[in-house]
Amino acid sequence: MKFLKILIGVLVALAAVVAVVAPIGPMPGIFIGGKETPAPASWPDTSSVHEIRLKVPGGLPRVVIIWVAEHDGELHVVGDPASGWVQKIGATSPVELRLGDNTYALQAVPVTEGREAILEAWLAKYAPDYPEIVEGFRARGDAASTAAVFRLSRG
Repeated sequence: MKFLKILIGVLVALAAVVAVVAPIGPMPGIFIGGKETPAPASWPDTSSVHEIRLKVPGGLPRVVIIWVAEHDGELHVVGDPASGWVQKIGATSPVELRLGDNTYALQAVPVTEGREAILEAWLAKYAPDYPEIVEGFRARGDAASTAAVFRLSRG
């Protein structure tokens, strides 16, 4: 019986550690994983990739699971300006992107021009599978003008 209590305690502690360091759903984590890989000259088709992991720097790095959309051969992410990962990026920041088993060192560059076309590509990609979320975004008239849009640049 004592062994069982110790085993349960160890499993609970292990689960707590995993919940803190690995991103799970909307909860950010610390570790991104994957194999460090040089960024390709052109990105593979990401139309069927619904989520990526994005690591932003800081005293304590943050890894989030987020949507990604391709527009004009570049990958883009969109976020709420009040979210922690967006605030950590700031004006421009080095980030890591995990796509499949590969992790790429990139720069997150805020997009100020041509945002509408990027947002439309992002919405068009996710509307078929997440209609409620996309409609909620569109229903908020200010969402498109206030969303933070970043191009994930190769450097």
